[in-house]
Amino acid sequence: MNATTNGTTNGTTNGTMNGTMNGTLGGIVDSTRAELMRLRKWPAVWIVVGAWLALSLMFGYLFDYLAYRSGDSGFSNEGETKAQLLAGLLPPAVPDVMVQGLPMFGGALVMVLGALAAGNGFAWGTWKTVFTQGKPRTSVTIGSLLAVSAFVVLVMLVSTVLCLGCSSLIAATEGHSLTMPGLGDVARSFGGGLLVLEMWALLGFAAGVLAKGPALAVGLGLVWLLVVENLLRGVGSLLSVVDAITHVLPGTAAGSLVGALVGKAGGAPGVLVDISGGRALVTVVAYVVALVGLTLVVVRRRDVA
Repeated sequence: MNATTNGTTNGTTNGTMNGTMNGTLGGIVDSTRAELMRLRKWPAVWIVVGAWLALSLMFGYLFDYLAYRSGDSGFSNEGETKAQLLAGLLPPAVPDVMVQGLPMFGGALVMVLGALAAGNGFAWGTWKTVFTQGKPRTSVTIGSLLAVSAFVVLVMLVSTVLCLGCSSLIAATEGHSLTMPGLGDVARSFGGGLLVLEMWALLGFAAGVLAKGPALAVGLGLVWLLVVENLLRGVGSLLSVVDAITHVLPGTAAGSLVGALVGKAGGAPGVLVDISGGRALVTVVAYVVALVGLTLVVVRRRDVA
């Protein structure tokens, strides 16, 4: 009788646990698919992605190539010789070109993407409807985070292909041999750039959840990234206490990680060497983990109305 009771109890417990795990996993998969469909059909998402690709093309290749062909000096080449300009446009320079605009311009745009994805879940009443139908909040939120992350990966993939294509075209046009960059260098830049974009996208997503709407989240996020952090770094050059604080800010971590990848500061707005590459990497990863945790806790505990 004891054996029968124990067997029944264990079977019921295991079945309940397996059912719960399968239900949670299924909820995450369903939520991810739904969010991917929503983002894929949303024009604003493709405008953000297109804006980044256009900026990457202009500041990475177009302006420098025009300066190279014309021989004019300007803001885009900072007094570099024609030979130096051309070297930066050829395929071996792709690992540097593909990440140099990420700390500021790329980060700002994916932060807008994250804020829109989360904020409009509240503004349109989407999450309120889903939650009141009994969908677990954690599953829905994780699914939305995964969908945004998938678009971040897409942005990095398309950026890499665009840079390789543009540099190869320039090499062919200028009669240079097609020497592709090392796979390890491309992979290292891709991974670092992906972490930077993921951090900013999650920061925008968390802001959208906290603000319960897209407008305030986008506005505050852009002001922080483009204005506040730059002002703090300026004050930090005068006050050691503020300088220490700036070393743990997301913009400093992102800029220093890219600075470590390209081997120098400057060249593009937001690229820094304020902290070491290893410390920057740890800081960016810490922000990614912390922002995911913060988002899940806030969604679970707050009223979505």
